[in-house]
Amino acid sequence: MTDTATKRRLTVSTGGTGGPYLMVPVDQLVPVHQLLERNNISFWTDVNAISLDGEPAITVINFGRGGDAMQVQLLLDSAE
Repeated sequence: MTDTATKRRLTVSTGGTGGPYLMVPVDQLVPVHQLLERNNISFWTDVNAISLDGEPAITVINFGRGGDAMQVQLLLDSAE
C-alpha cells in the first residue's frame, strides 16, 4: 500500500518500546483499518493527528508489544 502523502510504501516501524506502529495519512485510515480488521490484526489508533508545514495530517496506528511487524508489513505490501 502506498502512502498518499509521500508516494512511498507504508512501512511498519519497530523502534521504541511500545511495539510496532504505522504512521498513516488520515485520509487512508479507513482502508488501512479495513485491511487490518479483515486479517484479525489487533491495533488501536491515536486520537490525535499532526500536520507539519502544511502537509497532510498523519496519525499513528499502534500494534502493541505483541504486534507482528512482519505480518502487518506483508499485508500492506500485498494490498493495493
